[in-house]
Amino acid sequence: MVGGDLRVTLRNHAVPMTDAGAYIPLMAPATMTAEDLLRLNIQDKRSELVRGQLVVREPAGLAHGVVASRIGERVAGFVRIHALGLVVAAETGFMLALDPDTVRAPDVGFIRRDRVPDPLPRGYASIAPDLVVEVLSPDDRPGEVLSKVADWLRAGTRLVWVVDPIRRAARVYRADGTEAFATGDDSLDGEDVLHGFVLPLAAIL
Repeated sequence: MVGGDLRVTLRNHAVPMTDAGAYIPLMAPATMTAEDLLRLNIQDKRSELVRGQLVVREPAGLAHGVVASRIGERVAGFVRIHALGLVVAAETGFMLALDPDTVRAPDVGFIRRDRVPDPLPRGYASIAPDLVVEVLSPDDRPGEVLSKVADWLRAGTRLVWVVDPIRRAARVYRADGTEAFATGDDSLDGEDVLHGFVLPLAAIL
């Protein structure tokens, strides 16, 4: 809904938000599929599919890229040392729903070793990562962000970190519907998804 009220359900509760034109679809068929998105070639843009609707955004800025890279490096290093699974970088698409299709792409994603597809698909994996990291850009709207978090959790993601470089803070969303807020000298904890992993905000912001 554009310019109206949006109610996003995060597992056990609904969060009312105002969505002020979060998505601006490109000229495209009324409803697209994941296969359509795979064949699409939009130069210098970021694209996702949300309930069959194409969503196209400008490339992320430098600060966004730096923060996402720092998080990815830390998570990947921990996962590699302990042989925990697979870490994917930004713009890796995951098929979260079918008919209409939803394909989302996290800034960083972790998949537990026993859930990694074998062989790796050439297209989108039909699973959700166990951990998803979303790094906010200045133009991200609350309704859009919460909608994306809800899509991850509904598809089976157990832990979502939404990191805000401007406010130097992060919000944690869990599969059981609970949330947490981190700022200043706080750290992000891998909890039962990446047991033993701790990421101080000061190290990435």
